[in-house]
Amino acid sequence: MQQLRRIIHVDMDQFFAAVEQRDRPELRGKPVAVGHDAMRGVVSTASYEARKYGVHSAQAIQTAKRLCPQLIIVEPRFHAYKEVSMQIREIFSDYTDMIEPLSLDEAFLDVTENKRGIALAVDCAKEIKHRIKAVTGLTASAGVSYCKFLAKIASDYRKPDGLCVIHPDRAQDFIDQLRVERIWGVGQKTAEHMHRMGIFVGADLRRASLTHLQREFGKMGQVFYDFARGIDDRPVISEWERKSVSCEQTFSEDISTKVQVTVELYNTVLELERRIEKSGFQGRTLTLKVKYSDFRQITRSMTQEHILTKKDDILPLAKQLMGQVEYSAAHPIRLLGLGISGHADEDAKKIQPRPEWRELELEFLPW
Repeated sequence: MQQLRRIIHVDMDQFFAAVEQRDRPELRGKPVAVGHDAMRGVVSTASYEARKYGVHSAQAIQTAKRLCPQLIIVEPRFHAYKEVSMQIREIFSDYTDMIEPLSLDEAFLDVTENKRGIALAVDCAKEIKHRIKAVTGLTASAGVSYCKFLAKIASDYRKPDGLCVIHPDRAQDFIDQLRVERIWGVGQKTAEHMHRMGIFVGADLRRASLTHLQREFGKMGQVFYDFARGIDDRPVISEWERKSVSCEQTFSEDISTKVQVTVELYNTVLELERRIEKSGFQGRTLTLKVKYSDFRQITRSMTQEHILTKKDDILPLAKQLMGQVEYSAAHPIRLLGLGISGHADEDAKKIQPRPEWRELELEFLPW
């Protein structure tokens, strides 16, 4: 019988806000949002005190301030967050080399065969949480299970400072009660489609045949079929190959004239060139991203036979792509972005979006 993997998902609690409250004692116990305080600023992280008012990440700063008039806005200090993240990564490496960072504040660890010879993954998770607190002064939540899908859900369950396990013997009961909205890949439109099919929880999803799910959802039908049965064979990948380099700019005021667009496109190309040089990435496909004032978004792409690294190569193509985009004073542009993808020796590959994970409210036993 194949050995079940032991996967830990570690997620720092309110990471950016927690670092700010640690370094600035006067912020402790107060509603804090990390982000740029501007008309189009966005909340990066909100403290738990702020979340009580409905403030959350990816929310417009102006909306957050209306919800919580006493909200304290703090400019992000990414160098500080990265420094703490490196400290946490060093702790992880004392237990395993199988580490898959998802961002500065979360990662998957495969501790099936860990460096410390600890038999139970839950004991590894306890030690890691304790050491993170001792070294950084911050709390982390951890989830433990036999696959990434369930470990990530478990880490969200008892935040903050949580430690939860989904045991293999309880996994199916757990999934059967799970609302489909909380399953990776099920966004709002997909959830509405499932609801029309009479699928509301994992048990409903498990009753649907593979043929039916593939007919309704294409390739994702297989993913939904597997997740409904607790099947997730994705390994913890310790080294990611870069797939693209990109940059984008949200303007403080919408732009609609050719002069404005030309200037901002030029600036975006310069920033993209800088990022390509820094990363060393080599790609042949240029993609333009445009978001309008009504938040409608379009993309345009172009693939070349040669590598795109310099402004003189990228700018003419960017102008060609921009020429395919309609805009006006009545239909102004809110955001411009450019990206390079597709390796120098192969066609551009479609990149799957990162999973979106949300909090769950179900009970399960320790493992």
